[in-house]
Amino acid sequence: MKRKAYGRDAGLSLRMLLASSLLGLLYVLFAVVLFYVLNAGLVLMLLIVGVLAFVQYFTSDKLALKAAGAKVVGADEAPELHEMIERLCAMADLPKPRVAVIESDVPNAFATGRNQKHSAVAVTTGLWNRLEPREVEGVLAHELSHIANRDVLVMTIASFFAMLAALLTRFGLYSGMFGGFSSRDNNNSSVPVWLIVLLVSVVTYFLSQILILAISRYREYAADRGSALITGAPEYLMSALQKIASGITQIPQQDLRQVEGMNAFFIIPTNWRSRGGALFLTHPPLEKRLAALGEIAREMGRPVE
Repeated sequence: MKRKAYGRDAGLSLRMLLASSLLGLLYVLFAVVLFYVLNAGLVLMLLIVGVLAFVQYFTSDKLALKAAGAKVVGADEAPELHEMIERLCAMADLPKPRVAVIESDVPNAFATGRNQKHSAVAVTTGLWNRLEPREVEGVLAHELSHIANRDVLVMTIASFFAMLAALLTRFGLYSGMFGGFSSRDNNNSSVPVWLIVLLVSVVTYFLSQILILAISRYREYAADRGSALITGAPEYLMSALQKIASGITQIPQQDLRQVEGMNAFFIIPTNWRSRGGALFLTHPPLEKRLAALGEIAREMGRPVE
């Protein structure tokens, strides 16, 4: 199969482009305001955030695996899993990522890595034990699609100025409490610079998070579609998603809390039943993902129950 941006279609690409464009416009406005109100210090802030983003990007796979308690395993330790990933990588024309296993009954999986040559796919023992082989393939193909689409790079870039806004918010609060950031023209009657920076940073961070989460949801749809294209059988991913969601409901809350920090990475977040505002979800609602996959299956002429 020729390498491509798996999971893209015209409508999805347009929505992702719109969200990304709005995010870029927001960041431009944010930068303009900061350059106007700050006489100094912005370069230092950008440098700090740049270093943080650099570290995040180049250590993303190691940090994610460590946070999840995942152990990288060789082909002799998990031969079936390795064979499955090798076969899917050959079909998708992707280099084989590192393979990791998480000793957890919570059924889930995730992918991480800064690019296609430096990536990893991790699955929990709970997922491996609950799903049929074709269903596991559907899940793994979804994760490989994230790698193929360079999602870690996209989300790192998207969150760069959001990190700056968060940092400036903290500095603004600190300056307000301890008298830092004098007014721009040293006129005591004008609005304090720290207050302007604080308000602009808070608004930028709030709006950017909404747009970043929208991009994240679109990328889940893209990875679902990518799985369907790689395997040619979207019905198995549909079945897998339903089993994972059902399995999560059977896990004690104490065990779920131990892994909730990985929700943004998992194929299905452990809080997928949450009825919070759709704007603040990292993943699309399960029923919408199933409906989209059902439509893809019908386009392929595949059976859907």
